[in-house]
Amino acid sequence: MKKKTDFFNLYNHGFIRVAVGVPEARVADPVFNGERTIDLMRKAEDEKAVLALFPELGLTAYSCEDLFHQEALLAGALEGLGTVLQASEALNLIAVLGMPLRVDHLLFNCGIVIHRGKILGIVPKTFLPNYREFYESRQFAPAAAAYSTAVDVLGQTDIPFGERLLFQCQEEQQFTFFVEICEDLWVPIAPSSSAALAGATVILNLSASNITIAKDEYRHSLVANQSARCLAAYLYTAAGTGESTTDLAWDGHALVYENGDLVAESERFRYDSQLVLAELDLERLTLERMRQNSFGQAMQRRQEELRGFRRVSFQTVFPNTGHLLCRR
Repeated sequence: MKKKTDFFNLYNHGFIRVAVGVPEARVADPVFNGERTIDLMRKAEDEKAVLALFPELGLTAYSCEDLFHQEALLAGALEGLGTVLQASEALNLIAVLGMPLRVDHLLFNCGIVIHRGKILGIVPKTFLPNYREFYESRQFAPAAAAYSTAVDVLGQTDIPFGERLLFQCQEEQQFTFFVEICEDLWVPIAPSSSAALAGATVILNLSASNITIAKDEYRHSLVANQSARCLAAYLYTAAGTGESTTDLAWDGHALVYENGDLVAESERFRYDSQLVLAELDLERLTLERMRQNSFGQAMQRRQEELRGFRRVSFQTVFPNTGHLLCRR
């Protein structure tokens, strides 16, 4: 349970510390990718973070193309997930990582939310890009195609599955997060817009997002504006340079924004793994939503839609940071 006896602990003042990781990656090598993810998870816990985000399809790498339809790769991804789950049992950390997952005879691009060896929920990608250099519809099905609302994975049963899941901390209900994947942010009305109205204060985006001229500036604009409109924190991570081929390149761009303000950013084009840390003021976000009465009016207009979200409750132990933070 959360204890508020220590004044010099940021978790006792409405803050949380989060981490955004860009692990070193090898295409179609779930064992290697899982190990690098675990390394960053351990580092995040050492830094007293309670939440860590990793890239889209990070366990397999994003650029596997038609290898996604090979049984060996899908089985390897599940094996890699099992290794990460086992390592997470000893970590006081929620981790969100990406992998392909077969459900109802369809293949989905998923975000897996794990905590202490348990899968809290699985979120399939809502919008699949199939233009310019992207052709995800060749390999994956969109979230709307899913029939099941719960799945069994690696011996764990009845795991919530779907695009409208809110993950809420029992000890601090202001800490409620939502997961969307890459292209979900690039559409006119992102799923996170509804999620914020439904109660999410933290939005997570697992992305791969290759690099083109000025694309990093556009990412900044998208994430900044979405965090401002939603009065939320927004964590974004793109795949690293290990994805790069003779056709496309990746820069490992990770961002953390809070209500339109840049809080943290990664170093782009690094060849090794990196972890970006940031503190989020959840109390500030909650108070801003109370003050901005149009936020409540937007909720009122979309009540029927918002009732469609399912809440996944989890318990955690907030670490003692031993000092107060200094922001901006």
